[in-house]
Amino acid sequence: MVADYTAESGDGSDGEKKMDLKALASYDRGGHEDGDVEMIASEGLSPSTGPIEEAEEPRKWKWAVFFLCLFGFMASIKPGEPFITPNLLSPEKNFTREQVTNEITPVLTYSYMMVLVPAFLLTDLMRYKPILIIQGVSQVVIWLLLLLGSTLIEMQLMEVFYGVTMACRVAYSSYIFSLVSPALYQRVAGYSRSAVLLGVFTSSVLGQLCISLGNVSFYTLSAISLGFVSFGLILTLFLPWPKRSLFFHRTWNPEQKDVAAVATKSELDRMNQQESVSSSAPPLCPASCWRDSVFVQMLLELRNVITRPSLRLWSLWWVFNSTGYYLVLFYVHILWNKVSLDAENKNIYNGGVEAASTLLSALTSFTAGYVKIRWNVWSELVIGVITALQAGLLLLMGTTGNIWVCYGAYVLFRGFYQFLVPIATFQIASSLTKELCALVFGINTFLGTILKSILNLIFSDKRGLALDVQSQFLVYFVYFIILTVVYFVCAAVVIIRHYRNQPWGGGGAREQAAPTELSPMAANSGAEPLSNGRSAKAQ
Repeated sequence: MVADYTAESGDGSDGEKKMDLKALASYDRGGHEDGDVEMIASEGLSPSTGPIEEAEEPRKWKWAVFFLCLFGFMASIKPGEPFITPNLLSPEKNFTREQVTNEITPVLTYSYMMVLVPAFLLTDLMRYKPILIIQGVSQVVIWLLLLLGSTLIEMQLMEVFYGVTMACRVAYSSYIFSLVSPALYQRVAGYSRSAVLLGVFTSSVLGQLCISLGNVSFYTLSAISLGFVSFGLILTLFLPWPKRSLFFHRTWNPEQKDVAAVATKSELDRMNQQESVSSSAPPLCPASCWRDSVFVQMLLELRNVITRPSLRLWSLWWVFNSTGYYLVLFYVHILWNKVSLDAENKNIYNGGVEAASTLLSALTSFTAGYVKIRWNVWSELVIGVITALQAGLLLLMGTTGNIWVCYGAYVLFRGFYQFLVPIATFQIASSLTKELCALVFGINTFLGTILKSILNLIFSDKRGLALDVQSQFLVYFVYFIILTVVYFVCAAVVIIRHYRNQPWGGGGAREQAAPTELSPMAANSGAEPLSNGRSAKAQ
């Protein structure tokens, strides 16, 4: 349950650039950092703003990045996280499976949905550090409740703080980009992602060793986790306080402004130019000032985004497929408990499975960077095939009585999703400025969270159908089958249209359809960005 929340990494992807938002989605409850979302934030942040010299001394920013990565590693070490569901279902807590499935776990999604938008806005407004402190405090409260709590209300409150923790993870994914110049974004994004993935892997392995070899009780494991998250909270107090952020604190020095103006012009730069032209005009009324604000201009810019087929496709994938992915993560530990008890298997290997799935997810994410196909033609088909495979794995998990088959299907399910995360990140982020990209990922994550809450309320919550966990996985199977059919229909339309419109003798069409690599746009590109940030030379 909580364990099931590997949340927005590790996910993921997320990330999850303000993709931080993105990042939002990235970590799941089980500690998986998917998604996503969060790391997405990092990956998507490959900027096209050109090389800008950092005003600070290299030694200073390197130390700051190292300290933040150390914090990311330590904050991810919670050996008890993969075993929270077994803990709740054990004689120590003595909750029933129905209580955990229909009354405790659903609270996480509702809490996450309520906190997500405020966390996103306050992260930028308060410049990251206070949100990281709130995240650390929430982590401490979670493990205190798991140690000392014994009632249903206390466990539901624990889920509320889990939602707060997940929403606040956006601060970590975006914080690191306030420490360095845009030219270093891609490198430090790799550092921060690697630190979290290493922490998640270490945490899962340590927890499994404690359970399998040390015969450690769930109570002791929770106490160990409390010690690690308390140390992580102490580390946040010593983090440097950034002087700038993406939207509300855009304070550049003169040298940075000059170089950035030559390299590229973001939407915000264009707005600043418009403001300078009209500076001699009479003061605007409050309504006009609000309309001209950065955030409102970004929202208006979204109209250009939804008209782009590629951005629309991958944004919809982000919303719908990540919804199913995180619902599986939230409830899979309950499924494992049921399958193990039905097979009279008392051994628990949740930590080992989470470690294996983290490694496979990292491998598939890395492999995706080397895939070369014509994404404008084959995206729908690739998504459809992978979604179909995930649907088959969900059917296998929901019907098998063999716990090892269930474990293996879960590892593959996560790996398939994480394969598409960097592709989606690139397809969305490569043609947008980081400001608009952050907003797009944030909205995608929020819409996915709303959809998760709706499905939770209908199928999982006690106030809805209150289905048992195996029935829920059959619902997820049907959900992915519906998505598969839609993707295949869209793929057929796109492919037929492509070959029908393709000239028979021209080399230009062949050149235009050249395979695309998952690599960021050249930083020194001299192309003039369009209003939505897309370079005129891109694709």
